Amino acid sequence: MIKVAQSPIATATTPNIGDGLALRIVIAGGGTGGHIFPAIAIANALKKIDDRIEILFIGAIGKMEMEKVPQAGYRIIGLPIAGFNRSSLLKNISLPFKIIKSFLAVRRIFNQFHPDKVIGVGGYSTFPVLKMAQRLHLPTYIHESNALAGKSNVLLGKKATTVFVARTGMEKYFPANKLIVSGNPVRTTIAQSTVTETEGKSFFGLRPAVTTLLVVGGSLGARGINEVILLLLPRLLQKGIQIIWQTGKVDAQKYQAATVPNKVWVGDFITEMDKAYAAADLIISRAGAMAIAELCVVGKPIILVPYPHAAEDHQTANAMDLVKANAAVLIPEADLAKKLFASIEALLSNPKEMEVMKAQLNQLAIKDADDIIAQEILKN
Repeated sequence: MIKVAQSPIATATTPNIGDGLALRIVIAGGGTGGHIFPAIAIANALKKIDDRIEILFIGAIGKMEMEKVPQAGYRIIGLPIAGFNRSSLLKNISLPFKIIKSFLAVRRIFNQFHPDKVIGVGGYSTFPVLKMAQRLHLPTYIHESNALAGKSNVLLGKKATTVFVARTGMEKYFPANKLIVSGNPVRTTIAQSTVTETEGKSFFGLRPAVTTLLVVGGSLGARGINEVILLLLPRLLQKGIQIIWQTGKVDAQKYQAATVPNKVWVGDFITEMDKAYAAADLIISRAGAMAIAELCVVGKPIILVPYPHAAEDHQTANAMDLVKANAAVLIPEADLAKKLFASIEALLSNPKEMEVMKAQLNQLAIKDADDIIAQEILKN
């Protein structure tokens, strides 16, 4: 039987923590903000329940979790793990050695940290960490954020204690008796934001009463979106639209040159996304599962541009859930140059359609997935 989680009721005691001993939990995963920020949200929810819980993150050397997790106040150890490189087979020669080294490193980490429970959120480090935990018969928990489950998670899910998913219908990937529909964790700063539109626009140096477009291609950026925005920039400004534009690090200096004081803010990464969301009247975004979870909570009209090379095209599947609910517009990246400006114009000139999108997004929003997951992990 598949469980659809209900919002947890806070209690005065934490179940199954033990006789005053701190529970030790490993959280593995990363690679993109879509894995890292939910992992941090789960960690924060666990600490909120019992601040004695010790949490250790395990990520991949050179990936963004090695920077973002310490910024959130948690310790992280990196593994020399990497994914399969489809564009250059020669670069995969060292992959078996990296996997072996990663498994050996995980064993050493476990011998030193002695985890009681292990959580995987996706990313290169998840597989060796959870596989080792399952060999040692430790309770393991998986959070699968996407509509199409990753192959590693499907393999790991067979022996997992619980698999948390964002939506129903995932029993085709995981044993039904292990599934809990929890939703996707959203950063607390966004889920509980009190930032006003005026404050958000002021933070980015923009004018308070001007229609604002927020462009985000995910934490690593999106060249396909960036190039089209650069092309359309004069027309958008002529239309009286101001822009907040997160470009990612690739070619960041090139896009930075498009900055126009009081009209166009450009940066490779936005740390305070709550302010960017508050400022926006319309949002252009990739369709990663975590981005969509945040966008539902934010409740602003959105144009989704799925990453066309995502595994099994899962971003299109994610986006279609919102399109079918009349909560978003979808434009394939191949059509972006032809259709984006017209779609922006059409939405901004139709306030009624934008209000419908907002209402539908609010219905889809789950603001307490992190608490649901944390409570369930501490039950058994």
